[in-house]
Amino acid sequence: MTLQDTQNQRDERRLPIDRVGVKDLRYPIQIRDKDHSLQSTIATVQLTVDLPHHFKGTHMSRFVEVLNSHGPVLHVDNIRDVLEQLTKKLQSTCAHVDFEFPFFLEKKAPVTGAVGLIDYVARFNATMENGNMDFVVTTVVPVTTLCPCSKAISARGAHNQRGHVTLAVRCSKPMWIEDMIRLVEDSASSELYSLLKRPDEKAVTERAYDNPVFVEDLVRNVASRCESDANIRWYRVEAENFESIHNHNAYALIEKHG
Repeated sequence: MTLQDTQNQRDERRLPIDRVGVKDLRYPIQIRDKDHSLQSTIATVQLTVDLPHHFKGTHMSRFVEVLNSHGPVLHVDNIRDVLEQLTKKLQSTCAHVDFEFPFFLEKKAPVTGAVGLIDYVARFNATMENGNMDFVVTTVVPVTTLCPCSKAISARGAHNQRGHVTLAVRCSKPMWIEDMIRLVEDSASSELYSLLKRPDEKAVTERAYDNPVFVEDLVRNVASRCESDANIRWYRVEAENFESIHNHNAYALIEKHG
């Protein structure tokens, strides 16, 4: 029996669609881990292509077919192949894949050496257009910041807060997620840990007090480190502090242009 292919019918409105596809698809992936070679995790995936104006719709099942063709676990080295298959199967000139996933690091507390796992958000955003691939890696890193103004004017202590730094980069050669995390953590008042004993808590608190940074300092610190790394061709750094004495958050952004 021949079934009608409605998606391939002609559309007369002459309006191309920039991106069409599937999102919020969860899929097992493996990524390169600096210490353990490979790390297995679960990604939330978005797969899209451009749709020429004369097509009524796209074939949604083909997006999932492309992903499944790489087996029960996708390795990030296959991302280029995924993009090439999407453009071919869906007759498009441009395809996009977005992967967001938790990335885990084992960290030792600074004094006692107590070991705990801490998670970060990582994203891979890749686009292929006319055979050319663009690849952006993003990490979201939780940090501690201590307010320089509060320290300067307060007789006792200073307020601090937890914040998130979102760093996105384009690189000449692959950059480890761990190195991106370290770059950000070195720019804050202190890094965070999942397991702290009392001697560790004392050390982290005092480290933050000795290294106060505004949200402006934080993005400038990260940007300065990115500027000094010849491998980083482009970056965007955002910092958001979840203020402890205000009913709003503090925010700053620096993006390298050109």
